[in-house]
Amino acid sequence: MDARRKEIGRRLKAYRRGSGLKAEEIARRLSISRSALYRMEAGEIVKIETLDTLAQVLNTSLASLLGVGVEYYSKAGAYFERMHQLEAGAEQVIARFMPVSFLLTTAEYSGHLRQMLIEALPPDESRSQAVAEIDTIMAILSTRKSARKPPRVTALMSVPEVEHFLQLGVIGRFGLPYDEWIRRRAAARREIENITRLLLDPQPGIEVGLIDEMLPTMTFQLFRSRRETVLAVSPFRLSEMPNIRYGVATVTAAPEAVALYEKLAADLWSRALKGPRAAARLVEVTARAAGDNAAEIRLTRAPSRRRKSPH
Repeated sequence: MDARRKEIGRRLKAYRRGSGLKAEEIARRLSISRSALYRMEAGEIVKIETLDTLAQVLNTSLASLLGVGVEYYSKAGAYFERMHQLEAGAEQVIARFMPVSFLLTTAEYSGHLRQMLIEALPPDESRSQAVAEIDTIMAILSTRKSARKPPRVTALMSVPEVEHFLQLGVIGRFGLPYDEWIRRRAAARREIENITRLLLDPQPGIEVGLIDEMLPTMTFQLFRSRRETVLAVSPFRLSEMPNIRYGVATVTAAPEAVALYEKLAADLWSRALKGPRAAARLVEVTARAAGDNAAEIRLTRAPSRRRKSPH
Protein backbone atom coordinates (compact mmCIF):
# COMPACT_ATOMS: atom_id res chain seq x y z
CA MET A 1 0.00 0.00 0.00
CA ASP A 2 1.72 3.22 -1.11
CA ALA A 3 2.18 6.35 0.97
CA ARG A 4 -0.08 8.47 -1.24
CA ARG A 5 -3.13 6.26 -0.63
CA LYS A 6 -2.43 6.28 3.10
CA GLU A 7 -2.29 10.09 3.08
CA ILE A 8 -5.63 10.26 1.27
CA GLY A 9 -7.08 7.96 3.92
CA ARG A 10 -5.70 10.13 6.73
CA ARG A 11 -7.17 13.28 5.21
CA LEU A 12 -10.50 11.49 4.80
CA LYS A 13 -10.48 10.58 8.50
CA ALA A 14 -9.63 14.16 9.49
CA TYR A 15 -12.49 15.61 7.46
CA ARG A 16 -14.88 12.94 8.77
CA ARG A 17 -14.03 13.70 12.40
CA GLY A 18 -14.49 17.41 11.79
CA SER A 19 -17.81 17.00 9.97
CA GLY A 20 -19.76 15.93 13.04
CA LEU A 21 -21.28 13.09 11.01
CA LYS A 22 -21.14 9.54 12.29
CA ALA A 23 -19.33 6.96 10.17
CA GLU A 24 -22.65 5.12 9.74
CA GLU A 25 -24.29 8.21 8.24
CA ILE A 26 -21.46 8.82 5.78
CA ALA A 27 -21.46 5.15 4.76
CA ARG A 28 -25.24 5.26 4.23
CA ARG A 29 -24.95 8.28 1.94
CA LEU A 30 -22.32 6.45 -0.11
CA SER A 31 -24.32 3.20 -0.09
CA ILE A 32 -21.39 1.30 1.39
CA SER A 33 -20.73 -0.43 4.72
CA ARG A 34 -19.07 1.26 7.66
CA SER A 35 -16.20 -1.22 7.44
CA ALA A 36 -15.67 -0.22 3.80
CA LEU A 37 -15.40 3.42 4.89
CA TYR A 38 -12.82 2.49 7.51
CA ARG A 39 -10.85 0.57 4.89
CA MET A 40 -10.77 3.72 2.77
CA GLU A 41 -9.38 5.60 5.76
CA ALA A 42 -6.74 2.90 6.11
CA GLY A 43 -5.58 3.54 2.54
CA GLU A 44 -7.56 1.11 0.43
CA ILE A 45 -7.86 2.03 -3.26
CA VAL A 46 -10.91 4.22 -3.85
CA LYS A 47 -12.54 5.14 -7.13
CA ILE A 48 -12.25 8.81 -8.02
CA GLU A 49 -16.05 8.99 -8.30
CA THR A 50 -16.38 7.77 -4.71
CA LEU A 51 -13.86 10.35 -3.48
CA ASP A 52 -15.74 13.07 -5.34
CA THR A 53 -19.00 12.07 -3.60
CA LEU A 54 -17.17 11.87 -0.27
CA ALA A 55 -15.86 15.39 -0.73
CA GLN A 56 -19.39 16.67 -1.26
CA VAL A 57 -20.70 14.82 1.83
CA LEU A 58 -17.83 16.17 3.95
CA ASN A 59 -18.23 19.71 2.57
CA THR A 60 -14.74 19.91 1.14
CA SER A 61 -13.17 19.59 -2.31
CA LEU A 62 -11.76 16.63 -4.18
CA ALA A 63 -8.46 18.50 -4.48
CA SER A 64 -8.25 18.85 -0.68
CA LEU A 65 -8.97 15.14 -0.18
CA LEU A 66 -6.28 14.28 -2.71
CA GLY A 67 -3.83 16.75 -1.15
CA VAL A 68 -3.35 18.62 -4.41
CA GLY A 69 -1.80 22.02 -3.64
CA VAL A 70 -3.43 23.19 -0.41
CA GLU A 71 -5.72 21.39 2.04
CA TYR A 72 -8.39 23.65 3.57
CA TYR A 73 -10.01 23.05 6.98
CA SER A 74 -12.93 25.18 8.16
CA LYS A 75 -13.66 22.84 11.09
CA ALA A 76 -11.27 22.89 14.04
CA GLY A 77 -11.84 19.20 14.77
CA ALA A 78 -10.75 18.20 11.27
CA TYR A 79 -7.71 20.45 11.47
CA PHE A 80 -6.55 19.14 14.86
CA GLU A 81 -7.00 15.55 13.71
CA ARG A 82 -4.79 16.38 10.72
CA MET A 83 -2.20 17.88 13.09
CA HIS A 84 -2.20 14.64 15.07
CA GLN A 85 -1.55 12.68 11.88
CA LEU A 86 1.29 14.96 10.80
CA GLU A 87 2.88 14.90 14.26
CA ALA A 88 2.82 11.10 14.24
CA GLY A 89 5.04 11.05 11.14
CA ALA A 90 7.25 14.03 11.97
CA GLU A 91 10.73 14.03 13.45
CA GLN A 92 10.51 17.70 14.43
CA VAL A 93 7.70 20.22 14.83
CA ILE A 94 8.44 23.94 14.79
CA ALA A 95 5.41 25.57 16.41
CA ARG A 96 4.40 29.19 16.72
CA PHE A 97 1.32 29.41 18.96
CA MET A 98 -0.26 32.14 21.07
CA PRO A 99 1.12 32.26 23.67
CA VAL A 100 2.45 28.69 23.89
CA SER A 101 2.12 25.36 22.13
CA PHE A 102 -0.60 23.11 23.57
CA LEU A 103 1.94 20.28 23.52
CA LEU A 104 3.94 22.10 26.24
CA THR A 105 1.08 22.88 28.62
CA THR A 106 0.57 21.22 32.01
CA ALA A 107 -1.79 18.31 32.65
CA GLU A 108 -4.34 20.64 34.26
CA TYR A 109 -4.55 22.90 31.22
CA SER A 110 -6.85 20.55 29.31
CA GLY A 111 -9.54 21.05 31.96
CA HIS A 112 -9.13 24.82 31.77
CA LEU A 113 -9.27 24.74 27.97
CA ARG A 114 -12.53 22.76 27.92
CA GLN A 115 -14.02 25.23 30.38
CA MET A 116 -12.87 28.20 28.27
CA LEU A 117 -14.30 26.70 25.08
CA ILE A 118 -17.69 26.19 26.73
CA GLU A 119 -17.64 29.71 28.20
CA ALA A 120 -16.92 31.13 24.76
CA LEU A 121 -20.15 29.70 23.29
CA PRO A 122 -22.78 32.32 22.44
CA PRO A 123 -25.92 32.27 24.64
CA ASP A 124 -28.20 31.11 21.83
CA GLU A 125 -25.97 28.20 20.80
CA SER A 126 -27.35 24.65 20.88
CA ARG A 127 -25.42 23.62 23.98
CA SER A 128 -25.54 19.84 23.73
CA GLN A 129 -24.30 19.72 20.14
CA ALA A 130 -21.66 22.40 20.73
CA VAL A 131 -20.33 20.71 23.87
CA ALA A 132 -20.19 17.37 22.00
CA GLU A 133 -18.05 19.05 19.33
CA ILE A 134 -15.82 20.52 22.03
CA ASP A 135 -15.39 17.10 23.64
CA THR A 136 -14.44 15.61 20.25
CA ILE A 137 -11.75 18.27 19.87
CA MET A 138 -10.53 17.72 23.44
CA ALA A 139 -10.23 13.97 22.76
CA ILE A 140 -8.12 14.67 19.67
CA LEU A 141 -5.90 17.10 21.58
CA SER A 142 -5.48 14.61 24.42
CA THR A 143 -4.38 11.94 21.96
CA ARG A 144 -1.85 14.35 20.42
CA LYS A 145 -0.40 15.20 23.81
CA SER A 146 -0.07 11.59 24.96
CA ALA A 147 1.71 10.33 21.85
CA ARG A 148 4.10 7.48 22.65
CA LYS A 149 6.84 8.85 20.41
CA PRO A 150 6.37 12.62 20.33
CA PRO A 151 8.46 14.55 17.81
CA ARG A 152 11.05 17.11 18.80
CA VAL A 153 9.27 20.39 19.49
CA THR A 154 10.73 23.83 18.83
CA ALA A 155 8.31 26.41 20.23
CA LEU A 156 8.39 30.12 19.41
CA MET A 157 6.77 32.46 21.95
CA SER A 158 6.14 36.20 22.12
CA VAL A 159 6.68 38.23 25.32
CA PRO A 160 3.74 40.64 24.72
CA GLU A 161 1.42 37.67 24.17
CA VAL A 162 2.65 36.03 27.39
CA GLU A 163 1.93 39.25 29.28
CA HIS A 164 -1.55 39.43 27.77
CA PHE A 165 -2.17 35.80 28.78
CA LEU A 166 -1.06 36.52 32.35
CA GLN A 167 -3.25 39.60 32.59
CA LEU A 168 -6.43 37.96 31.29
CA GLY A 169 -5.99 34.45 32.65
CA VAL A 170 -7.49 31.27 31.24
CA ILE A 171 -10.89 32.76 30.42
CA GLY A 172 -13.37 32.14 27.64
CA ARG A 173 -15.35 35.35 28.14
CA PHE A 174 -15.31 38.57 30.11
CA GLY A 175 -17.51 39.23 33.11
CA LEU A 176 -16.54 36.27 35.30
CA PRO A 177 -16.97 36.71 39.07
CA TYR A 178 -13.96 38.50 40.50
CA ASP A 179 -12.67 35.63 42.68
CA GLU A 180 -12.99 33.22 39.76
CA TRP A 181 -11.04 35.61 37.52
CA ILE A 182 -8.22 35.71 40.10
CA ARG A 183 -8.11 31.90 40.07
CA ARG A 184 -7.95 31.88 36.29
CA ARG A 185 -5.03 34.31 36.30
CA ALA A 186 -3.25 32.03 38.78
CA ALA A 187 -3.80 29.11 36.36
CA ALA A 188 -2.25 31.13 33.53
CA ARG A 189 0.71 31.95 35.75
CA ARG A 190 1.28 28.23 36.42
CA GLU A 191 1.47 27.59 32.68
CA ILE A 192 4.14 30.24 32.20
CA GLU A 193 6.02 28.99 35.26
CA ASN A 194 5.99 25.54 33.65
CA ILE A 195 7.62 26.97 30.52
CA THR A 196 10.16 28.74 32.74
CA ARG A 197 11.09 25.38 34.27
CA LEU A 198 11.52 23.87 30.81
CA LEU A 199 13.93 26.69 29.97
CA LEU A 200 15.96 26.23 33.15
CA ASP A 201 15.89 22.44 33.06
CA PRO A 202 15.67 21.50 29.36
CA GLN A 203 13.88 18.26 28.53
CA PRO A 204 15.04 16.02 25.67
CA GLY A 205 13.37 17.02 22.44
CA ILE A 206 12.01 20.39 23.64
CA GLU A 207 13.38 23.80 22.62
CA VAL A 208 11.77 27.13 23.48
CA GLY A 209 12.62 30.51 22.00
CA LEU A 210 11.23 33.76 23.43
CA ILE A 211 10.89 36.76 21.09
CA ASP A 212 10.60 40.15 22.80
CA GLU A 213 8.10 41.63 20.33
CA MET A 214 4.73 40.92 18.74
CA LEU A 215 4.57 38.07 16.24
CA PRO A 216 2.13 37.38 13.38
CA THR A 217 -1.37 36.74 14.68
CA MET A 218 -1.78 33.49 12.73
CA THR A 219 -0.21 30.42 14.25
CA PHE A 220 1.91 28.13 12.12
CA GLN A 221 3.62 24.77 12.39
CA LEU A 222 6.29 23.11 10.29
CA PHE A 223 6.29 19.31 10.39
CA ARG A 224 9.66 17.97 9.34
CA SER A 225 10.15 14.36 8.34
CA ARG A 226 12.70 12.55 6.21
CA ARG A 227 10.29 12.55 3.28
CA GLU A 228 9.12 16.18 3.31
CA THR A 229 8.25 19.26 5.36
CA VAL A 230 4.58 20.18 5.67
CA LEU A 231 3.31 23.63 6.65
CA ALA A 232 0.10 24.25 8.60
CA VAL A 233 -1.29 27.75 9.19
CA SER A 234 -4.28 28.22 11.47
CA PRO A 235 -6.63 30.88 12.88
CA PHE A 236 -7.81 28.53 15.64
CA ARG A 237 -6.77 29.56 19.13
CA LEU A 238 -6.35 27.42 22.28
CA SER A 239 -5.40 30.04 24.88
CA GLU A 240 -7.36 32.83 26.58
CA MET A 241 -10.47 33.89 24.64
CA PRO A 242 -10.18 30.76 22.45
CA ASN A 243 -11.54 30.35 18.94
CA ILE A 244 -12.42 26.99 17.42
CA ARG A 245 -15.51 28.17 15.55
CA TYR A 246 -14.41 30.54 12.82
CA GLY A 247 -11.64 30.60 10.27
CA VAL A 248 -10.00 28.46 7.62
CA ALA A 249 -6.77 26.58 8.34
CA THR A 250 -4.48 25.45 5.53
CA VAL A 251 -2.02 22.59 5.15
CA THR A 252 0.48 22.36 2.29
CA ALA A 253 3.83 20.91 1.26
CA ALA A 254 4.21 23.45 -1.56
CA PRO A 255 7.96 24.25 -1.76
CA GLU A 256 7.53 28.04 -1.95
CA ALA A 257 5.22 28.26 1.07
CA VAL A 258 7.40 25.88 3.11
CA ALA A 259 10.57 27.79 2.20
CA LEU A 260 9.08 31.15 3.22
CA TYR A 261 7.97 29.86 6.62
CA GLU A 262 11.25 27.99 7.15
CA LYS A 263 13.03 31.31 6.60
CA LEU A 264 10.65 33.09 8.99
CA ALA A 265 11.13 30.43 11.68
CA ALA A 266 14.92 30.53 11.30
CA ASP A 267 14.92 34.32 11.59
CA LEU A 268 12.74 34.28 14.71
CA TRP A 269 14.86 31.55 16.29
CA SER A 270 18.08 33.45 15.63
CA ARG A 271 16.71 36.51 17.46
CA ALA A 272 15.00 34.64 20.29
CA LEU A 273 16.07 34.53 23.92
CA LYS A 274 16.84 30.98 24.99
CA GLY A 275 17.70 29.04 28.13
CA PRO A 276 18.40 31.05 31.32
CA ARG A 277 18.05 34.41 29.54
CA ALA A 278 14.55 33.51 28.33
CA ALA A 279 13.67 32.11 31.76
CA ALA A 280 14.77 35.35 33.43
CA ARG A 281 12.56 37.35 31.05
CA LEU A 282 9.57 35.14 31.84
CA VAL A 283 10.22 35.49 35.58
CA GLU A 284 10.24 39.27 35.10
CA VAL A 285 6.92 39.45 33.24
CA THR A 286 5.32 36.92 35.61
CA ALA A 287 6.38 38.96 38.64
CA ARG A 288 5.02 42.14 37.06
CA ALA A 289 1.69 40.45 36.36
CA ALA A 290 1.59 39.15 39.95
CA GLY A 291 2.27 42.68 41.22
CA ASP A 292 -0.56 44.05 39.10
CA ASN A 293 -2.79 41.31 40.46
CA ALA A 294 -1.91 42.18 44.05
CA ALA A 295 -2.57 45.87 43.40
CA GLU A 296 -5.95 45.01 41.88
CA ILE A 297 -6.87 42.96 44.95
CA ARG A 298 -5.89 45.79 47.33
CA LEU A 299 -7.88 48.27 45.27
CA THR A 300 -11.05 46.20 45.09
CA ARG A 301 -10.93 45.34 48.79
CA ALA A 302 -10.93 49.01 49.79
CA PRO A 303 -14.25 49.93 51.50
CA SER A 304 -15.21 52.47 48.86
CA ARG A 305 -14.62 50.11 45.93
CA ARG A 306 -16.73 47.33 44.47
CA ARG A 307 -15.16 44.13 43.16
CA LYS A 308 -15.38 43.56 39.45
CA SER A 309 -13.70 41.50 36.79
CA PRO A 310 -12.06 43.13 33.76
CA HIS A 311 -14.29 44.67 31.04
